[in-house]
Amino acid sequence: MDLLLLLTSVLLCSCGPVNTESVFQIASVTLSIEPRAAVRRNTNVTLRCQASVISLAQLNREYMLYKDNSVIYNKNTSSKEDFLYHLPEARVSNNGRYKCMVRIMGQEMTSKSEKLTVTGMSPPILHADKSRTTEGEGVTVRCLAPGETGSFFFYFYDNSSEIHDEHRNTNQAEIKLHLSDVGAHMIHCIYKVFIMSESVTSDESNTVIVTVEELSIKPFLEISPVNNIYEGDNLTIKCSILGFNQSHKGMNLLLNQGTNLLSVGNATAAIEYNMMVEATAPTLSFDCRLTVKNLIKVDTKTISVTELFSVPQLVMSPPQVFQMKPMTLICKSQHVALERVNKEDLTYSLDPAEHFLTPNGAGIFSGRALKNEFNYTCIAEAKGIRKRSGTLTINPKVPVSVPSIRVADWPILGESFRIFCQSSKGSGPISYSFWKGKTQMGTPIIKSFGQPAYISVVINDVKEINLFTCKANNGGEEEQQSAALDTAVIEPITNPILTVIPDPVEGNDLYLICSVQGTPPVTFRWFRHDKETPLKVTTSLSNNSNYQITGLSKEYSGMYYCEADNRANFKVQSDLVDIEVRMALWKKALIGGVLLLVASLLIMISCVLYYKHRRDAVSFYDDKEGRVTNGTRGSVASLPADISNRSSYSIPATV
Repeated sequence: MDLLLLLTSVLLCSCGPVNTESVFQIASVTLSIEPRAAVRRNTNVTLRCQASVISLAQLNREYMLYKDNSVIYNKNTSSKEDFLYHLPEARVSNNGRYKCMVRIMGQEMTSKSEKLTVTGMSPPILHADKSRTTEGEGVTVRCLAPGETGSFFFYFYDNSSEIHDEHRNTNQAEIKLHLSDVGAHMIHCIYKVFIMSESVTSDESNTVIVTVEELSIKPFLEISPVNNIYEGDNLTIKCSILGFNQSHKGMNLLLNQGTNLLSVGNATAAIEYNMMVEATAPTLSFDCRLTVKNLIKVDTKTISVTELFSVPQLVMSPPQVFQMKPMTLICKSQHVALERVNKEDLTYSLDPAEHFLTPNGAGIFSGRALKNEFNYTCIAEAKGIRKRSGTLTINPKVPVSVPSIRVADWPILGESFRIFCQSSKGSGPISYSFWKGKTQMGTPIIKSFGQPAYISVVINDVKEINLFTCKANNGGEEEQQSAALDTAVIEPITNPILTVIPDPVEGNDLYLICSVQGTPPVTFRWFRHDKETPLKVTTSLSNNSNYQITGLSKEYSGMYYCEADNRANFKVQSDLVDIEVRMALWKKALIGGVLLLVASLLIMISCVLYYKHRRDAVSFYDDKEGRVTNGTRGSVASLPADISNRSSYSIPATV
């Protein structure tokens, strides 16, 4: 403070002008604990040191943070921002009383101290290098305080008896124990954190009465005019000392508005300051500060200021505009003090100057929206007062493009499927509607750009698919309509028929033709009724396919059927067909020939046997007749002529 008074006396010397850039005052220093002064373990704590400094120039500041009257951190900075000191994941060791001191060019001020209380400690963890040992051998144990910081005392216990204590500046202690008693020992540990700020409170001392008397001098602030003040008016502000006498040494005067230093003076040179009023707020406060040694006395006056005109507002008409479409920007101040300013004196302009819009009246600017985003502000000005509106960002909407209509999966007759509609261009939100012919289906669906809309439908005829369209609109002049939906429709497989050609005859080739109705490609399977494994599986782009059996034989006789399905995943099965393999014609002919040959042979054998039998009979009778005539057998000459000529029949012999 002595340095401040010395500096002030030099600056305010009556022999020359005052250098206001090097004059300043530390108005206040406060320390706050966030989120609160009492927290649980692991809370992130911030100590905020806030210094209010009255000055014209940006001064270098030195911050010093104390814990229990010991400096724990210091920092030099020229920033006006609050100084922050972080205690991440606070621990019990952070308990204490904290305060902050700010020093600027020899002048310093200290905040009140604030107490931080952190509760909660992590449970200790005990480790032993072995669980069994013998007499005379030691066991090493380690006690750990996870995550804790500070100065520690560790206590080790055997059952309930303390056997060792250890001081450490780290969060763990390791010792070797020699246990002499045979049997089980229950070892555990605890720890304590030593905190300097914790102490025993003494009794109260005796009482000493100290009386503080007020100084006879005080600052005095005058403002003229006091009432009926408008923006642009000139103010005269005087800051002086009442009750001054030569016995008071080292006095200093400062005039400020908030943290803005307006002027400086001393006991012999009162401050008189002239300024033009700006209505930065409905009321303006000014301070006349008197500094005598370590005492600061303040006289504060507040005045009300009426705006000449309010901060202008910039709006666009229409509220939404599309690229290259007409638009109008309107800049207006809602309140104007007509008793002080005419509307003709209030002018409006746009910023930037290259705004591509044409003035069309007071505060009205017309033109076409650009294709890209553009920022506008407007400025209202009268009697040297300029006020700027907030920034209006115009992001022209992109007209919606013709939407595309599609399906996600193959539509199947009689089953529900989804139709999607989406525009590749256009600012959101976009309203999509679906149509079947001239009939709208449901209500419009609102989507953001890049998101498709969809509905679920069912059709029962292939021709219905081309009736679907969709429309898109994002508030533009015209809505866009898609082309008609054009996609293949899958008709489920129906009417399976199994046809067999030609007639099943041994040795021939046989074709089992499976035909269906439905949308190709079709997967066909042929089965024999008594077998689970298909004889053949094939996929065809037509509605029929065949299974060929070469070289038929009787073993192929049996019941057959076919199955078919397509992308509708609905499998159908034909009726059973009974196949009976017949004998080949050549086999029939061969069997007939063989039978005829055998019959012929049998007939020939029968004839031969018959003729042989007759011949034997004739020879017998001839021999009988020869013996009667002449007693000589076999003599033909002795027979009558008519008898000798017999050859095919016999005459009974007579004796």
